[in-house]
Parts: sequence; C-alpha cells; structure tokens
Amino acid sequence: MSQMRIYGVTGWKNSGKTGLMERLVYEICGRGLRVSTIKHAHHATDIDQPGRDSYRHREAGAREVIVASPARWALMHELRGDPEPPLEDLVARLTPVDLVLVEGYKRAPHPKIEAHRVETGQPLLAGDNPTVRAVASNGAPEGLSIPVLHLDDTAAITDFILREIGL
Repeated sequence: MSQMRIYGVTGWKNSGKTGLMERLVYEICGRGLRVSTIKHAHHATDIDQPGRDSYRHREAGAREVIVASPARWALMHELRGDPEPPLEDLVARLTPVDLVLVEGYKRAPHPKIEAHRVETGQPLLAGDNPTVRAVASNGAPEGLSIPVLHLDDTAAITDFILREIGL
C-alpha cells in the first residue's frame, strides 16, 4: 500500500460501523489531522440519480465521469465488467492525508477495529481475523486476547487507533 496510514472499521451489518466511522472522522479531524475514508459496499452502489447529467453520461457508456462544482468534485469510475479493484489501488488514488479510515474490507490486510452490537446476535469476527486489533462493543465480550472498548467511547477508540498507527 501507499505511505498513508490506513485503519479499518469492520463488523457485521447493523453493528454500528457507519456511526463509529462518522464519530471517528469528526474526533480525529477535531484533533487537527487530515482524514479520508473509503467505504466498501457489496451491492451495485449508485451515487447519482437517474435523469442527472452525470447518470446520463455513465449510462451512455462513459468509463469515468467527474462532477465538479465550486463546493466539491466527485469521480465515478464504471468498471464495465472489469474486476473490482483491490483496496490498495483505491488508496493510491487518494490525495495524501494523515489517515485513511476504511469501512468494510473485512479480509484486507490492514489493521481494524471491530464494531459489535450485542443485540445483532452475530458472532465476533475478531476470533478468526488476526487483523482485528480491538473490539468496540456495547457489551462485554469475553475470552478475547485483544482490547475491548465501549462502542460509544469515541475518544478512547480514537486514542487506541492513533497509538496503533503512531500518530
């Protein structure tokens, strides 16, 4: 991967990943660091709407479409049957920042924290996945050899991640 530091948030559906990601971005940016994010989706994600010019360009066959405005720009890249790129290829496309937070990509080699909600009834990934360095849970899972932090303790989770990556 690139020189940028990468840390992941993983977990099953409805485990609190996106909320944790949102709080971590806010907290880490509040500490003066630059953060970018990558989110993996398992379905055919569409970020623009039918009828929009950019959608019409993609539907017509464009491989890449950039939408630009005074406030932001976005690049959409259609795979058109090509395989999904590996995470490191996506990271390489990012402008350099202090930390790239990655949501999803359970099996990628970067270190991760697992979001876990007891009420989902899902087993922990941490037991079988050595890239999971800590669990952020609303319960008290037992028998783990890694730290367990409270899912809502954003400051403690941030401290753990920043220590892990040396920031």
